[in-house]
Amino acid sequence: MVSFQSAMIPALLQTAEYARLALAIGRDVDEEGAAKAAAVRLNAQAVLFEADREFAFLLTEGAVRTWPGSPALMVAQLDRLVQVSTMPHVRLGVVPWAVEAPAFPLHGFTIYDGGVSVVESLTGDLTMTQAQEIAAHEETFELFGNAAVYGDEVRDLLGQIAQDMRNLAARTH
Repeated sequence: MVSFQSAMIPALLQTAEYARLALAIGRDVDEEGAAKAAAVRLNAQAVLFEADREFAFLLTEGAVRTWPGSPALMVAQLDRLVQVSTMPHVRLGVVPWAVEAPAFPLHGFTIYDGGVSVVESLTGDLTMTQAQEIAAHEETFELFGNAAVYGDEVRDLLGQIAQDMRNLAARTH
């Protein structure tokens, strides 16, 4: 599975609070419904611990810096990304703002087993199965992947962003 996200943290990498807000903000969902949906989303994250599966996540720095709640929420979310980046069967990359974007990141997508690509929209998921659609998403993933940082570099970048969030929290209190 490969996932490119330009606006938010992918569901498999979200903390409970981030997931709750991602499922509630701008939607007609009450607090209890959002909490239940977030719990389901977190249970689905168990797949990340299956060592025989491989995952590649690619985010823009904009996706990492977009905060749906408090700066403290984002510090916890960034810590989660750092933890996931150390898993041997997970590749996490972030395209820094300091790098020229290879294309306009119009939307995110997740490609499953090279045969289906899913685009999450405001009103539902769009499932793409045509070879040319999947090829376009694979090409976009590769272009942005070549511009991304990984490993220690991504952990350094996430640490810098977390520090920015801590500074923001200190200014707002």
